[in-house]
Amino acid sequence: MSSPRDGGAVVTGAGSGLGREIALRLGRLGWHVHATDMDEALAGSVAAEIRDAGGSASSSAVDVRDPDACRTAARATAAQSGALGLWVNNAGVLTTGPVWSHSDQQRRLMMEVNALGTMHGTIAALEVMRPAHRGHVVNIASLAGLVSVPGEGVYAASKHAVMGFSTSALCDLRVEGERAIDISCVCPDGMWTPMLFDKVHDPDAAMSFSGRLFQPEEIAELVLRVVAKPRPVTTAPVWRGVQVRLFDLVPGLAVRVAPYVVRLAHRQQAAMARKMAP
Repeated sequence: MSSPRDGGAVVTGAGSGLGREIALRLGRLGWHVHATDMDEALAGSVAAEIRDAGGSASSSAVDVRDPDACRTAARATAAQSGALGLWVNNAGVLTTGPVWSHSDQQRRLMMEVNALGTMHGTIAALEVMRPAHRGHVVNIASLAGLVSVPGEGVYAASKHAVMGFSTSALCDLRVEGERAIDISCVCPDGMWTPMLFDKVHDPDAAMSFSGRLFQPEEIAELVLRVVAKPRPVTTAPVWRGVQVRLFDLVPGLAVRVAPYVVRLAHRQQAAMARKMAP
């Protein structure tokens, strides 16, 4: 279990959405929070909000595609707080559509931010945490990291990479004999964040609306519970985690029912759009 006594916390993609909610809550719990984002102004605004509430926070612009930028953030946080206790890899991007519809640049961006960005952040954190023999890395994955997702195939591939990397890295730590450093994946269903704000009328994004749409505050609270009690993988909701794992066990069934599942998702997405209409 990590606590503010273990040092500072880095949150990537902290400028808005889930990252912002995680950063604010960590600040209220007494962590020194290093809020990072591609948009330095947004990261600075979140850090200022934490300080205004009586907490401790700093901020910087970090592009998680740059491993050296991640290393700089990890070392700066450890220097300022005495140690690096927590790193939350939250930064992510989503482009929808059949896998053949994306440009090379769009595919590369999703893989570099979602997959490589998580790897860069995790490695940067471990380079500081392993010598100290303590710390916790929380990687925001997705239910899309556990199952095929029509219309979001490249995104799903990037999140599958996050899952495989994270659980393997945790195994590496345990094989090494390291028991005091944890790596956790949090896999939420669709979440109402800026990533989906422009997707409610996008038919290719229907699967993101196929289950319960979480608010970022709800998943941020779940992340805090994982920080308090580390687990390798946590899904939200739990029943959807079971459902997608069953589909993953029988991929032929998942392929056969995909057209029906997508039609159902379109109806749920349309209902959401009607609910939001003025």
